[in-house]
This record gives sequence, structure tokens and C-alpha cells, in this order.
Amino acid sequence: MTNELSPAELSQRLESMESRLAYQEHWLDTLDQAVAQQERRLEKLEQLSALMRERLREQHQALQAGDSQGSFRPEDDIPPHY
Repeated sequence: MTNELSPAELSQRLESMESRLAYQEHWLDTLDQAVAQQERRLEKLEQLSALMRERLREQHQALQAGDSQGSFRPEDDIPPHY
């Protein structure tokens, strides 16, 4: 018994390997696109988070400045609930 393959069998194995390689390349391209899209979304979320932190900091500073002045504004008064 020999392990030699016929030309038809070699051709079939080569075709099978080429097919699997093309399939893997397709999935690598798909995964690459998904990673790039997630990177863009992450950058946007980081920008939004930084903006929200800055606004929160500004509001906190404004609140502290208002408290230190001791001024009362009618719009700050919470109406009673029935």
C-alpha cells in the first residue's frame, strides 16, 4: 500500500484547500470591518463621555458658586406635592 495520490485526488485536495482559504479570507475581511466599526463607535462614545464629564463639572462648579453666594432664587424652590 502506498500513500501516493492520483493527480485527480491531488487536484481535488488542492481545490478544497483553496476553497477553505477563500472562506477564511472572507471572514477575516468581515471581522476586520467589524473591528474598525467598533473602534469608530468607541471613539464617539469616549468623546461623548468626555463632554458629559465636562458639563457635569461645570454644573457642579455653578452649584458650588451658587451655594457660596447664599442667594435664594424662587425657581430653585421645589413646590409641594399633594
